[in-house]
Amino acid sequence: MLIRALGLALLTSLYFSPVNGDTECPMNLDFSKRFLASDDSVRLCDTYSNTVLLIVNTASYCGFTSQFEGLEALQEKYGRQGFSVLGFPSNDFFQDPRSEEKIREFCDLTYAVKFPMFEKTKVAKRHAEPLYEALGTEAGQFPKWNFHKYLLDREGRVVGSFGPTVAPNNSELVERIEALL
Repeated sequence: MLIRALGLALLTSLYFSPVNGDTECPMNLDFSKRFLASDDSVRLCDTYSNTVLLIVNTASYCGFTSQFEGLEALQEKYGRQGFSVLGFPSNDFFQDPRSEEKIREFCDLTYAVKFPMFEKTKVAKRHAEPLYEALGTEAGQFPKWNFHKYLLDREGRVVGSFGPTVAPNNSELVERIEALL
């Protein structure tokens, strides 16, 4: 009985232990995502753990599209302090039907977006892909339109959920970001 319990404990520790001595990956960052219009992918945990994140579903043909400018301003202002905006284009609300290449070109040429943009993503509750399923479930709120923002602390926990009418320069949002840095 003791040998069986020790064997089970060893097996469990091997299965649930971090690989290569890495720290445990927060649930909301334990996803590999492909960069927009690229073959290159990144495991969010490996690149963005211990970073304050603002994760945003974006669209090129939306009344809120001008928020790209404010999001880029946040990235520029706080990026060196352990903050990053992560953009995820979505056509869930029928406002970004173009190819990833066209979206990338639009972001580059129209708003000079430098913050990381990732593959087109399903964000609405009815068919959210796993990252947005995790974020929406933890926040208790899924995007109902483009430019919904999830604020994550350095441990990868959702600490704020902001609808599209909350602009990137909104004082409450900025204060929450600054408090986390």
